[in-house]
Amino acid sequence: MRCPFCSSDNTQVKDSRSAEEGTAIRRRRQCADCGGRFTTFERVQLRELTVIKRSGKRVPFDREKLTRSVKIALRKRDVDEERVERMISGIIRQLESRGEAEISSGDIGELVMEGLKALDDVAFVRYASVYRNFREAADFCDFLSQLTGEDG
Repeated sequence: MRCPFCSSDNTQVKDSRSAEEGTAIRRRRQCADCGGRFTTFERVQLRELTVIKRSGKRVPFDREKLTRSVKIALRKRDVDEERVERMISGIIRQLESRGEAEISSGDIGELVMEGLKALDDVAFVRYASVYRNFREAADFCDFLSQLTGEDG
């Protein structure tokens, strides 16, 4: 594994442990050249996924991009990190188990919305505002009235 600080290939695993309810291995590593410490995660990948964007462009699926967008929606919200990781891993398992190598960005967005709705209402609305491209305050009001109409 290449060191993210000095790009040396001379790194060693110092500690390994199970993570994400046994679906990943967390490894603490140290660079023998610069002494930098960093963490890596090893996960099972069932298939290579390609995302079809709204523009038609095809890009490789990126777990880190998914994680960043979820964490932006959850910023300053008191949600356990382990629950967030379980949600993200669950989304990826759902995508991989579909048996399709290509997935639309819209399908991913809907799965994220579903996951966030179960985790945190505020994060759910934040994500929806970007995903559904809200332009004005009325868009929030319409969305919230649909939401409260669904619940009761």
